[in-house]
Parts: sequence; C-alpha cells; structure tokens
Amino acid sequence: MITREQALKLLEEVGTPPDVVEHSKFVAKKSVELAKKLSVPVDIQLVEIGALLHDIGRSQTHGIDHGIKGGIILKEYGLPKIAEFAETHIGVGISKEDAAKLGLPKKNYIPKTLEQKIVCFVDFLADGTHMMSFAEALRKLKDSVGANHPAIQRAEELNQEIAALTC
Repeated sequence: MITREQALKLLEEVGTPPDVVEHSKFVAKKSVELAKKLSVPVDIQLVEIGALLHDIGRSQTHGIDHGIKGGIILKEYGLPKIAEFAETHIGVGISKEDAAKLGLPKKNYIPKTLEQKIVCFVDFLADGTHMMSFAEALRKLKDSVGANHPAIQRAEELNQEIAALTC
C-alpha cells in the first residue's frame, strides 16, 4: 500500500489537473469520515488511497472511460487493488451490459468491496468540493441518464446499504 503523500505525488506525476486533485482530496476526506461512522470494520487507509486515486484517469480523459484509463495507469504502477477503485466509481457502477452499450470493455464495473462502495457513494454525492444531498445527486443522475435507468436503482441500493451500516 502506498502512502497519502505517494498517492498525491503520483497524481502530480501523471499530470492530473489541479481541480481534479482538489476533488480527489475532498472525496478522500469525506470517504474517511464516512468509513469511521460505519458499524463494521473498514480499511481506512485503503479507503483514503482509493479515493485519492479514483479519478487519476482524468489525467488522460474526462470521458466516461476515465475510470478504465485510471485502472490501466494504476495497474502499470503496480496498484491493482487501487485500480479497482478507479474502475468501479463511475456512475454508481456500470454493469457489463451497460459497459458494452457505452463502448467500454465488456466487464462488470460495479463496486464489490465495502471500501469501493464508500468511495463510489461519496464520489456520487460530491460535486467538485461540495457535498450534495442524496436527493440532489439522484435528481442529477436522473436528469443525465433517465428516470428508469438501472443506475438509479443501484444508487438507491447503495444509499440504503451505507445508511444501514451507519452508526
């Protein structure tokens, strides 16, 4: 596992834009705060590093494929576990079927571990360096993908899962 300082240096090394670095620091701070409120054990360091590096792919693109690009970068740096955070944070997770429709490699990009789910959830609520309410974030998602898109149900399920674990 790399340190916070190493993660920040890596973001700089690959040319991550400053606003994305600030967003990533914000998501890391809020993810750690949320992780500490949960009633189950969570790897806080993994949450922090995963959150810091979740948008590293934005050093190459701001498209929906930034999570895939981030995964590639992180694997190249020998960080396959952290690469999963980059790959699974987009759109509250993307199913294999939706990935194919979006022109992404046909793979399931839905967060699996609690640590990945925390980062995905906080990133969903984060608008730059501002936290939206769940209702506001859900409304924004519905405006983007439509009210009946499977991502809406995934967002609601993730919200319920996190809420059930919050002390």
